[in-house]
Amino acid sequence: MENNRTTGKGKGKAKTEERGLGNRQVLGDISNLEVLKTTDGNHISRPITRKLYAKLLANSQSTANLLLDPKAQSNEGGAAQGNKAAREVLSKPDGQHVDIDADNGNIDLAVAEYLDDLYIFYKLTEDESRISDYMNSQNEINEKMRSITVDWLIDVHWRFNLMPETIYLTINIIDRYLSLTVIPKAELQLVGICSLLLACKYEEIVTPKVKVFAKLTDDAYTNQQILDMENAILEKLEWYLTVPTPYMFLDRFIRVPEQPDVELKNMVFFLAELGLMHYQIVLHCPSLIAAATVFAARYTLNRNPFWTEILKLRTGYVAEQIMECSKMLIRFQSSAADSKLDTVIQKFSSPERGAVALLPPLDPKHQVNNLT
Repeated sequence: MENNRTTGKGKGKAKTEERGLGNRQVLGDISNLEVLKTTDGNHISRPITRKLYAKLLANSQSTANLLLDPKAQSNEGGAAQGNKAAREVLSKPDGQHVDIDADNGNIDLAVAEYLDDLYIFYKLTEDESRISDYMNSQNEINEKMRSITVDWLIDVHWRFNLMPETIYLTINIIDRYLSLTVIPKAELQLVGICSLLLACKYEEIVTPKVKVFAKLTDDAYTNQQILDMENAILEKLEWYLTVPTPYMFLDRFIRVPEQPDVELKNMVFFLAELGLMHYQIVLHCPSLIAAATVFAARYTLNRNPFWTEILKLRTGYVAEQIMECSKMLIRFQSSAADSKLDTVIQKFSSPERGAVALLPPLDPKHQVNNLT
C-alpha cells in the first residue's frame, strides 16, 4: 500500500519518517481510472471496479427511461425521483434557481462552477455504495452490537478532532464490508478500527499511526492484525472508497435556507450522527438520509415551512418521500437522552455546537404522528 508516486523514486518510507508519521501507510495509486459515457451524453470519470461498469450503465439507462416515461416515474422510489430532480436543476428558469454556492464563487478549490454536475454524478452513483440489508446474514452480530461500535468510533473521531467526512466514510466502509462478509463478533471492533484507519487515510492530511489504533482497542489486536484486516476490507470492497455519503449531500442541503442558521446546521448534524448509530437509517440512500435529516431538523426547531419549494428542487425529494426516515430520526432524538450510548449527546451538548442536544425533544406520540 506504499505510494511511490509522492516521491518519484520510491523513497516514500524515508519521506514519511521525515515528517514524523512513522509507520503510516498511504493508499496507493489504483491506476484504473476510466471514462464512461452515459446514455444522455454526459461523461463521468472514476476508478472502475469489475462490477461497476455494467451497473453504472444500467442505472444511467434506467434514469434516462424515467425521464422519457412519466408512467415509469410514478412507480419508482425516491432515488430515481432524486436523479430526475437533480437533472432538472440546471434547466430551471432563472427565477426558480437559487444560487446556494454563491459564497464559494471566489474560492478556487470550491469549484463552484462544477457543483451542479458533481451532485448529478453523486445522484447517479449513490446506489453503488448504498448499504444492503445484511444483518440477518450475520450469525454473531446484531444491530445493538453495531450501535455500540459506532458510538465508540464517533467518540474516537471526536477526541482526535478528525474531519467530519471521515466518520461518515468510516460507517459506510463498515456496513458495506459487513454486507459482503460474515464475521465473528470478536472481529467487529477490528473491522471498525480498520474502517476508521482507511477513512483517515482517505480524508485526513495526517493519519494516526497504526500502533495508536491498536492502543485504542486496549491492544486487543496487533498492528499486523489491523494491517491484515485493512487489506481484507480493501480487497472485498475492490478499493472502492470514493463514494457519496450523507455528509456530501448534507453539506449542500444546509445551504438552501436564504439566511445562515447556525442552530439549524448544528441540529442537522446532531440528527445525522444519531442516524449513523441506527442500522435502519443507513439502509436508505445517502441523499434521502440527508434530505430527511434537514426536514427533521427544521421540524424539531419549528422552522416553518418544514419543506419548501427550494428544498424540494435542490434535494430532488418531495416531503412524502422522506417522511418515514424523518419520523425515525425524530423518534431517535426523543429517546437519545435515555440511551446508554450517549457520545453524540455529549458531543452536541457543547457550546461550540450550540448545545442542541440539550433542547427539549418533541413528544413522539403526538408530534411525529401529526408530521406532514
